[in-house]
Amino acid sequence: MDIPIWAWLGFLAGVLVLLTVDLVAHRRAHVIGLREAAWWSVGWVSIGLGFAGVVWAWLGAGPAAEYTAAYLLEKSLSVDNLFVFALIFGYFKVPRAYQHRVLFYGVLGALVLRFIFIAAGVALLSSLHFVIYLFGAFLIYTAVKMVKESEPDTDPGRNIAVRALRRLMPITDDYQGRRFVLRRAGKLIGTPLLVVLVAVETADLLFAVDSVPAVLSVTDTTFLVYASNALAILGLRSLYFLLSGMLERFHHLGRGLAVILGFVGAKMVLSDVIHIPIGISLGVIAVALTVAVVASLLTEPPAKDSDPAVGAVDGPADPLDDGPESAGNGTTPENSEAVTVGPPAR
Repeated sequence: MDIPIWAWLGFLAGVLVLLTVDLVAHRRAHVIGLREAAWWSVGWVSIGLGFAGVVWAWLGAGPAAEYTAAYLLEKSLSVDNLFVFALIFGYFKVPRAYQHRVLFYGVLGALVLRFIFIAAGVALLSSLHFVIYLFGAFLIYTAVKMVKESEPDTDPGRNIAVRALRRLMPITDDYQGRRFVLRRAGKLIGTPLLVVLVAVETADLLFAVDSVPAVLSVTDTTFLVYASNALAILGLRSLYFLLSGMLERFHHLGRGLAVILGFVGAKMVLSDVIHIPIGISLGVIAVALTVAVVASLLTEPPAKDSDPAVGAVDGPADPLDDGPESAGNGTTPENSEAVTVGPPAR
């Protein structure tokens, strides 16, 4: 399906407008409460689902159904990514007032990386048909792995990108407000918030390895794949703050996502043998997600030996105390010039 360039430009312009509105609304660092997160989540989901109506009026019912299935698939899979975000924020003891800032710039990076992943995936599928079997097999493998592993196997401190950043530039011991970097004695120095941003970007990059092939099983139209990804990602921040205190309640979500990944993987592997209508795909995604959420709410989560803090603890970033490579004592001297990414703190 050929999508005119004006449609791409219009959609990207709309995404930039939405990002600008979000940035202006959260220009002051503050703790995002449940009510604020709920209203923002309703708004983002309404925009995401409402875009299906735009696709329907423009391209017809078939593409609209494909977009809706892709959006719901990406949205459901992104919830699993929230557990990793919570783990990262808890590990680095990120103050809640700064978490939205990290996620905002994390989304900016994700929008760029997803476009690259999607373009590459579509190009591979169109030129090398057998790749669809590799994608399908990989999704089935991921589904089996999710069933066997109940907890995310993630150690932010051992993240390759985080360790590389520490070698490239010194990192301050403590958080320096909302700053990602600052200049001290003419030398650029990173802050723990920059380390957290790198960890979040890396996590989303790994997440895209699963989610992009999954969405390509629903539609191979690049515009619909990217639109569903972008609009699902835009609402990820508010969804995190809405569910951050309840993530452990959704203990059956992993199994529900495993069913979805297993289904779309099988659909890709059997694509030359049997055609599964988009309506069935949409139904499987909706039913699996609903059953997982309802089962989680009706049953108690398994007891844990320890209950680590999840992204809600204020304090210094002790895991960043990396010896001689760290610079500063957590204070900004008078000759330090702040170099912020985005608007300055107020």
